[in-house]
Amino acid sequence: MNKELPQPQQSEEVDLGQLFKLIGNAFNRFFRFIASIFIGIFHVIILFLLFLQKHFIKFAIIGIIGLAIGIYLDHNKVTTYISSMVVEPNFNSAQQLYNNIGFYNELAGAQDSTALAGVFNISKTEAASIKAFKVESYSDENQKVQLFDKFVRSLDSTTQKAIDMEAYLKNFNSLDARFHSIFVIATNNSIAKKIQPSIINSISRNDYFNLQKNISDINIKLQDSIYKKQIIEIDSLQLLYKRVMLKEADRPMEGTSISLGENGAKDNKELALINKMDELKLSLVELNEERANKSSILNVISDFPRKGVEVKGILKSYKFLVPSVLLGLTLFILALISLNTYLKNYKKE
Repeated sequence: MNKELPQPQQSEEVDLGQLFKLIGNAFNRFFRFIASIFIGIFHVIILFLLFLQKHFIKFAIIGIIGLAIGIYLDHNKVTTYISSMVVEPNFNSAQQLYNNIGFYNELAGAQDSTALAGVFNISKTEAASIKAFKVESYSDENQKVQLFDKFVRSLDSTTQKAIDMEAYLKNFNSLDARFHSIFVIATNNSIAKKIQPSIINSISRNDYFNLQKNISDINIKLQDSIYKKQIIEIDSLQLLYKRVMLKEADRPMEGTSISLGENGAKDNKELALINKMDELKLSLVELNEERANKSSILNVISDFPRKGVEVKGILKSYKFLVPSVLLGLTLFILALISLNTYLKNYKKE
């Protein structure tokens, strides 16, 4: 009796063939889709180039006219100058600095020369020459890391573990930066130097910041006296140890017994005093640096120069701005006309 066995191999071959065919079709459709995108982009570029070719003479005429107007305006415009000063605010006075500079900039933008003259104690003519104020934080990655380290050291050990450095740097506030640059833009190249004292005094006259500075001075003096007193006490202890050791050395030896434990304890105490002395000297150096850094509410790192630098740059000149604006408007108008023509023809079809 003959039995017919099933043939799964043939069925599996047919299924695999259909699967590969489906995969191949999917890849073909995908590549055709990608090709259609590039073809569409190429078609748009060609249409734009044809549009420029059709209106080339118009664009050339508009560009030449715009360039001529820009050169004329650049030749007759009043020269402006920029001056910069770098400062280091202390006692959390950075926010007040930014508020003051923002206020000055509003007065300059409103051309309120009377108010500016009163604020800076200058003439109205000099105040009218001021066009803008600007303030920016100055900090690189190294300074941000140093600020993060200082911030972490001020926290307790439990809170330190919860602070993430990347999150701190990502959410870094420009007001927390150590240095800030103040810019003055004016038609008078020497006015910035003249108003520098008024800008600094506007912060230094603040009662709150003066109170913080006075408290800081008192604390620094107190800490300085404590360090010096501790140094004197350690010096006295070291002298006492030396005298004791000299007396023990002069005493005649009795027997041959040696007390290593007692000598080791004395050596450890003397070494601890030496280490403590080094720590106090280092702390005193750091305290002197802090006294120098906090001697003023607003430290001036770099003054305004005697004369500002002329504001230059092709992107800020009229011979670039005027042709660009005119060409942009021409392109927009011609594009609208072409679109309107296309829509009319589309309706007819």
